[in-house]
Amino acid sequence: MIPSLLQQPEFILIRPQMGENIGAAARAMWNFGLDHMRIVDPRDGWPNQKAVAMASGAGRLLDEARLFDTTAEALADTTFVMATTARSRDLTKPVFSPEHAMAEASKRIAVGQKVAVMFGPERAGLENDDIIRANAIISVPVNPQFASLNLAQCVLLMSYEWQRHVFEITAESMDMTKAEWASGLEVEKLAEHFEQKLDKAGFFFPKTKAASMKVNLRNLWSRMPLTKADVQILHGIMRQMVRWKERG
Repeated sequence: MIPSLLQQPEFILIRPQMGENIGAAARAMWNFGLDHMRIVDPRDGWPNQKAVAMASGAGRLLDEARLFDTTAEALADTTFVMATTARSRDLTKPVFSPEHAMAEASKRIAVGQKVAVMFGPERAGLENDDIIRANAIISVPVNPQFASLNLAQCVLLMSYEWQRHVFEITAESMDMTKAEWASGLEVEKLAEHFEQKLDKAGFFFPKTKAASMKVNLRNLWSRMPLTKADVQILHGIMRQMVRWKERG
């Protein structure tokens, strides 16, 4: 098998130290539809059974991952490279946020460029010899007192930002299952039912405030996103309360 033909950045793991983190990175990538992984000089050799175990369903990425001896070899066919780092490197380069970095990657890939993102080893991150080969740096706004991100966490973050830029993501939705929204007429009848029964119970007191209390109650119903089932339950609650009162 070969990686998908979907246009996407190459994610390059530079000298990763633990197989578990490589597997977790593969899983993070595949969560967001990315499968172009490259690995440079993994400490514990390759293939790695711990990586396979941690990938948990994303093992295909490990099978298809391209292995390189050096960073230069891994970047040979790329045209724009970004390096993830949490430390200041005293190198003059553009510094992107993760969001802007993936927007830039999407824009460049769309015009035919081959974009790569480098991720450093777990212990100390990328070395300057790696970073000087990058066109830009990606800096994650983390706690400066604890700035180190786990390799897989960083891969997950960048994968998510990529997903945000290439697929439309719904900011909020309602899982209705089999429910239906109540109609305006149904909500109106519910409001009338409650107002009538509460009026009879002397709830709207004193009379000088009754009008504003009724307005507030009506406004309450309009603010609530009620389903047909919700309306039926509320009618039933009010009927049962009235029956209980009448039984006295």
